[in-house]
Amino acid sequence: MAEDNYVIRTATRDEVDMIVDWAAKEGWNPGLRDAECFYTADPDGFLVGVLDGRIITAVSAVSYGASFAFMGFYICAPEHRGDGYGFKIANFGRDSLKARTIGLDGVVEQQDNYAEWGFTLAHPNYRYGGTPTGLGGPDDGVRPLTPADMHSVYAMDLACFGYERKSFLDAWVSAEGHRALGCFQGSRLDGFCVTRPCREGTKIAPLFAVSAEVAERLFDAAARHAAAPVFLDVPEPNEAAIALADRKGLTRVFETARMYSGPIPLLPLGEIYGITSFELG
Repeated sequence: MAEDNYVIRTATRDEVDMIVDWAAKEGWNPGLRDAECFYTADPDGFLVGVLDGRIITAVSAVSYGASFAFMGFYICAPEHRGDGYGFKIANFGRDSLKARTIGLDGVVEQQDNYAEWGFTLAHPNYRYGGTPTGLGGPDDGVRPLTPADMHSVYAMDLACFGYERKSFLDAWVSAEGHRALGCFQGSRLDGFCVTRPCREGTKIAPLFAVSAEVAERLFDAAARHAAAPVFLDVPEPNEAAIALADRKGLTRVFETARMYSGPIPLLPLGEIYGITSFELG
């Protein structure tokens, strides 16, 4: 899209690094390997707005197949906020997704704007963070994930996320510095998590589990080897997840709203103890 001297185009791989740096300056504490993993999910899913040759806006509009997409990284240079450029790139990103259901995790102060764009609130999300306490000891049922486990990981992620994202998961569990753990009952996968080193501390993201007991075992195993502070992004309807965060000494530090344009997916929120990311779902 070009309008006067403002051009919206697909971001290059290097520009995705820049977008993640912008997110860090906004205080969103992105992961150290986010750019490479997110780009793998959809290389065409990142947009920048260029004014007089300078990038001033960004948004991601990442597609997961033909029926679902997720938007994030909605950022405008501070000196151009209120000028309408951010609104234009957000609309362009949304329109590029065509008839797909679109999800996003919006900051509280933008929720009214998203509602005007046709997004409906599904539930709040709370970020908890701190130095974990009350961690259990070694657990023989929790071990690092291997390539042979990925079929089970894909299936559990499909159930909890709602849409297939195999290429992203392959990158996410194997990225440098990430540590992927599974909780097994025999050969059955009952839950998995990934530790994600960030600009500050570590996020446990995702943390999916069939029960609160499995979630706690995974959290303990992950947190024992994670640089503090440790963060966990919890969907508000999962009371057991909130209780886990409280029990481990974490405090609420941030809030977003999961919103959708189109039908709200019916996800097993009781099995989602940690969201993968606020940027890509």
